[in-house]
Amino acid sequence: MKVLVPVKRVIDYNVKVRVKADGSGVDLAHVKMSMNPFDEIAVEEAIRLKEAGKADETVAVSIGVKQSQETLRTALAMGVDRAIIVEAAEDVHTDIEPLAVAKILNAIVEEEKPGLILCGKQAIDNDMNATGQMLAALANWSQATFASKIDIEGDHALVTREVDGGLQTIRVRMPTVITVDLRLNEPRYASLPNIMKAKRKPLDVKTPADYGVDVAPRLEILRTDEPESRKAGVILGSVDELVEKLRDEAGVI
Repeated sequence: MKVLVPVKRVIDYNVKVRVKADGSGVDLAHVKMSMNPFDEIAVEEAIRLKEAGKADETVAVSIGVKQSQETLRTALAMGVDRAIIVEAAEDVHTDIEPLAVAKILNAIVEEEKPGLILCGKQAIDNDMNATGQMLAALANWSQATFASKIDIEGDHALVTREVDGGLQTIRVRMPTVITVDLRLNEPRYASLPNIMKAKRKPLDVKTPADYGVDVAPRLEILRTDEPESRKAGVILGSVDELVEKLRDEAGVI
């Protein structure tokens, strides 16, 4: 079985995001970028499936700017066998929308014939949470979202999902698309020898035109604003004063 893992290049989660002065978007100039954390979990799970003998090959795919090759090299250094980059934008501020990404991935699926697609449940930059579901619809595959545990049993996958108030376990027929959640696993660090080996692993360069997909945006971002600053707290002298403020100012009691 071949496992396909889409990965996205996003602002590193340790970096404080800053909005451009004109409100046109997030400032990405000279900002550290890394692999989307949920995609990193998907990569780790794909590698574990191969190590367990349940997968024969793992392939990472990234759709975006040329610099996404760095993200794919990270996946290769973690243990992925090969990678494909679809250079769909030149400006790092251009975000390829989920539908276009899903269409390109669907074309890659028709080419690669994987038995399983593991996606991060969402990207931390736009929080769309849509690509995996759209891909499953386009490919006419089963899907399981928000996975915190995955077991492959023959031609089915047993997936434990995180839902409001608890866990739900479902059984889906393969091939399938699974979007992974935070508690599925703990991604490994790439060792120095593996980082060096990753430079020699295959990385194919494609364009949206190779798959006949139009990536022109359908959404227009009108304005981006930073959240309001948190107001400073106050020290109260008694419980009665606290109750009074909760009743008269906050209106919660």
